[in-house]
Amino acid sequence: MPDSAAPLLSSVATLRPLYLGGEIYRHSSYGKKHPLSIPRVSVATDLARAMGWLDDAVYLDSPMATAEQLARFHDRDYIAAVQRAERDQKVDLDTALRYALGKLENPVFPEMYRRPAIAAGAAILAADLVRDGGVVHSPASGTHHARPARASGFCFFNAPVLGIMALLDQGLDRILYVDLDAHHGDGVQDAFHDDERVLTISTHEEGRWPHTGKLDDRAGGMARNIPLPPGVNDDEFRHVVEEAIIPLAVAFRPQAMMIQTGADALADDPLSRLSLSNRALWRAVGDLVGLAPRTIVVGGGGYNPWSVGRAWAGIWAVLNGIDPLEAPLTPAASDVLKSLTWERREGRNPPRRWMETLVDPPHEGPIRDMVRQAAASVRDLW
Repeated sequence: MPDSAAPLLSSVATLRPLYLGGEIYRHSSYGKKHPLSIPRVSVATDLARAMGWLDDAVYLDSPMATAEQLARFHDRDYIAAVQRAERDQKVDLDTALRYALGKLENPVFPEMYRRPAIAAGAAILAADLVRDGGVVHSPASGTHHARPARASGFCFFNAPVLGIMALLDQGLDRILYVDLDAHHGDGVQDAFHDDERVLTISTHEEGRWPHTGKLDDRAGGMARNIPLPPGVNDDEFRHVVEEAIIPLAVAFRPQAMMIQTGADALADDPLSRLSLSNRALWRAVGDLVGLAPRTIVVGGGGYNPWSVGRAWAGIWAVLNGIDPLEAPLTPAASDVLKSLTWERREGRNPPRRWMETLVDPPHEGPIRDMVRQAAASVRDLW
């Protein structure tokens, strides 16, 4: 633990932020009936390019993590099982039961090894890229549920854990992980349960799968959890960021930070009951990014192709000092949004605003007592 709670006075390096993407995400799908049947990373990338925010000078293709790199966290037998499942496009009953592979949640699909291995490779590369300071955005690398020997919550390999391990390899001993997903960042919290070098903070919907991350859950002492009630609004989320997360970050004085920006907490997402606008997510990232000299921003959940693509493209703008609230949609960006399809009922007649602006309408409202109490109860680091 740090021996001082003095405010962090470092700033993000002046280098331009870097963006890690990959073409594998453009056509890869978990299957037609899965929530991840939709494009997400490719939409964010295309939107950022169409808005004039992303050029080749700062774009890097993500490498695929090697089996050796994955084995820093994952069991070798599990890694081999995922490789075989991709090769054979099937799993036997024993493999399915042992590793949670081939189920509706974590299905067999053509890129089921390569896709998560590339997301993990991006997180590992991001750690190296911020070695001397700076910011990296890797939208694919928010797979925070995967366990050492089990797939979980659509996640086969835990890219955030592997990225944090790569930061620790550099000799850093104060790494802050902030998880803004609608679901608790259980895999990351448990990976660093007893490690005083890593502080994990998770905001998530109360009572939602995986049903962990209670308010009083501090793991081995280095976790803070802020469950949010259904219908949480922008003002409540801002209160949590300003009154809980930022004070914790200032007290911890992180040398590096990873921010997980799952877009499933947005009002237009089908898999949560939270009601944030993308404005709230953008503001949170903007408020947090300057609190460490090294910052990696990853994606996470998000199951509406319009809302997740717009949210992550706007995060890239924020990281580059661009206010997405003031950026009119370009014709090229409009074409990207109009080209999207979504088989769910909500996508068959999408509202025009999904295609005519990047910005959600604000969802303002009162700050409920339960939100104030949750923020106050986790604010102190000791």
